[in-house]
Amino acid sequence: MQLAPVDWVIIVASLVICFFPAFFFGKRAGKSTAEFFASGRSVPWWLAGLSMVATTFSSDTPNLVTDIVRRNGVAGNWVWWAFVLTGVMTVFFYARLWRRSGVLTDLEFYELRYSGRAASFVRGFRSIYLGLFFNSMIMATVNLAACKIAAILFGLDRWQTLLGVGLLNVIFATHSGLWGVLVIDMIQFFIKMTAVIAAAYFALQLPEVGGLSGLVDKLSHTPGPGGINYLDVLPDFTNHWDIAVAVFIMPIAIQWWAVWYPGAEPGGGSYIAQRMLASRSEKDALGAVLFFNVAHYVLRPWPWILVALCSIIIYPQLSDIQAAFPHLDPSLIGHDIAYPAMLKFLPVGFIGLMVGGLIAANSSTILTHLNWGASYLVHDLYRRFIRKDATERHYVTAGRLVTVGLFLFSSALVFLLDTAKDAFDIILQVGAGTGLLYLVRWFWWRVNAWSEVAAMVSSFAVSVFLLVGKKYGVELSTHAALLATIGVTSVCWVATALFGPPTDHATLVAFYRKVRPFGPGWRRIREAAGIAAEESSPTRDNIPLALIGWLSGSVVIWSSLFTVGNILYGRLDLAMLLAVVCLASGGALLWVVNRLWSSPSGRPQGDA
Repeated sequence: MQLAPVDWVIIVASLVICFFPAFFFGKRAGKSTAEFFASGRSVPWWLAGLSMVATTFSSDTPNLVTDIVRRNGVAGNWVWWAFVLTGVMTVFFYARLWRRSGVLTDLEFYELRYSGRAASFVRGFRSIYLGLFFNSMIMATVNLAACKIAAILFGLDRWQTLLGVGLLNVIFATHSGLWGVLVIDMIQFFIKMTAVIAAAYFALQLPEVGGLSGLVDKLSHTPGPGGINYLDVLPDFTNHWDIAVAVFIMPIAIQWWAVWYPGAEPGGGSYIAQRMLASRSEKDALGAVLFFNVAHYVLRPWPWILVALCSIIIYPQLSDIQAAFPHLDPSLIGHDIAYPAMLKFLPVGFIGLMVGGLIAANSSTILTHLNWGASYLVHDLYRRFIRKDATERHYVTAGRLVTVGLFLFSSALVFLLDTAKDAFDIILQVGAGTGLLYLVRWFWWRVNAWSEVAAMVSSFAVSVFLLVGKKYGVELSTHAALLATIGVTSVCWVATALFGPPTDHATLVAFYRKVRPFGPGWRRIREAAGIAAEESSPTRDNIPLALIGWLSGSVVIWSSLFTVGNILYGRLDLAMLLAVVCLASGGALLWVVNRLWSSPSGRPQGDA
């Protein structure tokens, strides 16, 4: 694909606008690890929320959604729409608890919540497991998408793309720390949204598509794999029960609470926890996660979905993509590459905007994961276990060196992956069964460090067992394998919590006084420590209020999402009904937020 001079001007302008402000944060980021990894705990809610949205809006996300839509229709997106329940639960049950903990990383939480060698082991092990291996796998999927896009647009090999994005991202990640990442994310979000909306608009204008009405009419008469209707937002429970189980029932009933997935962790974690911990107050932590979930699920999906639906008309088969791009490496061909293949129809100027937006999308995610992974490996491994008495500047330098190493390692993994959906399934499978533990550990004192060990070991062991079985011809369906992993893992960690050695009493009391988790799960600790009722509940946190916020917030997001979809489909009566549901649930949501917003615990806190 040839770019006009104006496209190159727009690409360069986009990069300058995005990255130039980050240069001004290099000196501040170098002061301490608190500045480099947590922005001095002074981030306002809107900036933290925008950064979360930009991070999850990666170069691989449109590709993943396109892959899902082409295989299972719009309803297939329930594999990630179900995580609305996880995200909104984090808002009302966990956001303020994370901010009260005062830790620098979510792994430091382990030695605040648990005691003994087991707590230290979990913190050290997960710093490597998540910070190096899991984090690198995620970055590899993001850069794999970048490689596919660059192959379509410019005919670049994988190593050439990795070299380009590596130089850009590593320089800024090592220089500016989290402050630079946040500012870059904020600018990138608006560039990326403009670009994907433009891509959807021009895809719909293609004569073969015929606008929104033409798209709906053509796909209404074009059955998908197994006879599904591509346009349905809910699967067909009557004629396609197997698909309904895989794409809706499993995600909405089990997956959201049982699976650990970056950006949608039960109870919050990874870079979501990092942004909450960097927020300037509990109020800002709550507001940031709420804004993130609304923007993540309501504002962004439909431009991607529209392009994916248009691609079904333009490229009905993968062979059509290969024919349109005869020089493309056959190993890159998959349903996920249909999204970048649609970009060939963008007019001059908008191609440059899209390329700039895709570079921004890649950078926003890679920069976050480099900073997040480095925080684990430096703060939770190197500083905690290897070099405990160095200066702050020494640890910042170590963080910058680790950042470079992380990118090199993740780049090597790119050559082992084929599609974004494959990587998505691997990550879900390995994290299966651990999610319930991350929800419960805040509210039940019996959960101990060995429960965490049991969950990690059993989840990984079952995943390996299933992979070996697949190699020898014994293969379970994706949802059956997920259920098996969840069942074994849950039994192992619950049994360990009930019969394993409990956490030291003094540690439990100190944790309770600092974080003040609500509900009946800490009653024994409160009573044993002689903590009065008025002392244990200085905030308005309580389970009924949190449940109202959780349910109303989830309904607001889903009803808004499907209101937009039905307007696009031209189904105005259904859109009107959903809009009424959205307004009603929105009223309940605002009532809960106002009560929590006015709570005395919403004031800014220091680095407790």
